[in-house]
Amino acid sequence: MQGGALIEIRDSLIPGAFVIVPFSNEDVRGRFVKTYNADYFSLHGLSTDFKEDFYSTSKRNVLRGFHFQTPPCDHTKVVCCVQGSIFDVIVDLRVGSPTFKKMQSMVLSEDDASLIYIPPGIAHGFYTLSDTAMVMYKVTSVYSAEHDSGIRWDSAGIPWPSDSPILSDRDVKFPRLSDFVSPFVYES
Repeated sequence: MQGGALIEIRDSLIPGAFVIVPFSNEDVRGRFVKTYNADYFSLHGLSTDFKEDFYSTSKRNVLRGFHFQTPPCDHTKVVCCVQGSIFDVIVDLRVGSPTFKKMQSMVLSEDDASLIYIPPGIAHGFYTLSDTAMVMYKVTSVYSAEHDSGIRWDSAGIPWPSDSPILSDRDVKFPRLSDFVSPFVYES
């Protein structure tokens, strides 16, 4: 894997979502991690048409989510934690999916360097486990305030590390999963 090819793509419990284990090299200077390679993504049928990159920094006990954009501005999202560690969760909102309204969680951290590939119709959220965490996002559509949406963090049966996380006013006001009318349709 010289030159930094991505190492492995693992299926997740939710169809179309994947855990990506990137190339990582560590020596006396520190660590080098390649988080994206267009040829490798394309070879494996993953989206390569990314429009924006973001990063967030969060303090311990901060919960961000669940977030997504609705059609026609829905997007694929690739997420990785480049500093600290997070409890990362995705929830399938695609009507007709075998995992509709089901979730998957995992810990993402700077030590592990894994990424999560999230297709359209999947809500994403995370809880900060470390003192601080930096999370990077790569998305296939430009942010649209009109299509920016979410579901309540405490409405999908997630075993969050805390029952009283630090939340934004926006995240508290999202509808419950049971009240959310999904515009997403599963395509196998």
